[in-house]
Amino acid sequence: MTLTTVKEALAIILNNTEDYGVEEIDFLNSVGRILKENIFADRDFPPFNRVSMDGIAVASEAFNNGQRTFKIEGVQAAGSAQLTLQNKQNCIEAMTGAMLPNGCDVIIQYELLTIENGFAKVNLEEVKDFQNVHLKGLDRKVGVILIPRNTLISPAEIGVFATVGKSKVKVAKQPKVMIVSTGNELVEVTETPAEHQIRRSNAYTLVSLLERLHIKAETSHILDDKQVLKSKINTFLNEYDVLIFSGAVSKGKFDFIPEVLNELGVKKLFHQVKQRPGKPFWFGTKTTAKDKNNKIVFAFPGNPVSTFISCLKYFRPWYLKSVELHFENQQQAILSEDFFFKPNLTYFLQVKLHQKEGKLYATPAAGKGSGDLANLIDADAFLELPDDKTDFKKGTVFPILLYR
Repeated sequence: MTLTTVKEALAIILNNTEDYGVEEIDFLNSVGRILKENIFADRDFPPFNRVSMDGIAVASEAFNNGQRTFKIEGVQAAGSAQLTLQNKQNCIEAMTGAMLPNGCDVIIQYELLTIENGFAKVNLEEVKDFQNVHLKGLDRKVGVILIPRNTLISPAEIGVFATVGKSKVKVAKQPKVMIVSTGNELVEVTETPAEHQIRRSNAYTLVSLLERLHIKAETSHILDDKQVLKSKINTFLNEYDVLIFSGAVSKGKFDFIPEVLNELGVKKLFHQVKQRPGKPFWFGTKTTAKDKNNKIVFAFPGNPVSTFISCLKYFRPWYLKSVELHFENQQQAILSEDFFFKPNLTYFLQVKLHQKEGKLYATPAAGKGSGDLANLIDADAFLELPDDKTDFKKGTVFPILLYR
């Protein structure tokens, strides 16, 4: 059987992205979501000539004529209506954030003043035009795009939404995702497993990985019974946009998932990828009359590390492309010691990362195979080693998939 290469598998997956539409949400709940509208400046930034230092506002004409002592006419406070200088030989005290008073074009900070009996004496010999003034429209002009569509929203964007009065923003609608674990050997986290059982962990790892993308996935566990699997998966295909399976995709006697998916009309796009861990990975889609979007099915192998790497390598870029977020160029790291891997497969090597002289180095933290969940704690990332080599030399650069 010819295996699908990692590059081919990723290309197939990225060729099957889906647009789940747009929803409008409260701007305070939008961090981590993908913006689906341009945000425009509703006024100039700043909207007026803004005082940028506490001090006095004067007319530079008087200063340049040699005047150094100014009578204080009043105080221009931040948030107050604009005052007008009545006499050019006078000054107005002005606070940071206030409007520059009419008739004034220079702010001289308090540190350069001596104020006594209602007069301000300036201890300065030269001023510049609009000194300590943040000019109207200097940052952005009204009508310009402040935040473009398809931006990943961070706290910085929240402040801009508030500034322009966008209490509701349009964001990419998230897919409805069901994460399904299978196997008679699995019990819930709160249960005490028998000697032949283990606690269910993969589903919660996937839930956490998806939460990083602000996707609230639901989970279900199905025992190794083909008819039960078929019935429940059929229901999930009708109710959810994406199904993610962990387990039952290999060639074991109870690995029913590929067979069940086929019987339910899910089209297999590939099964088995030229990689380790995660070789039995299955991916497919189903077209339904009910929904405009295809149903997307990721069926990951059940070993914990296989599930983990497959979600990072395949589901994350599928999601980012679906919401039209231009995901970053893959980071790279330098292998810090020689490593040997014989099979002709792409190998995702668990590594510990460290910086040295501005360079990122990866030290192998190879565990006891794809079932060694605990070893993920000892590593920071996966180093992607190509399938056309067996000897990987110290100092060679390879792509990495970070998970910390």
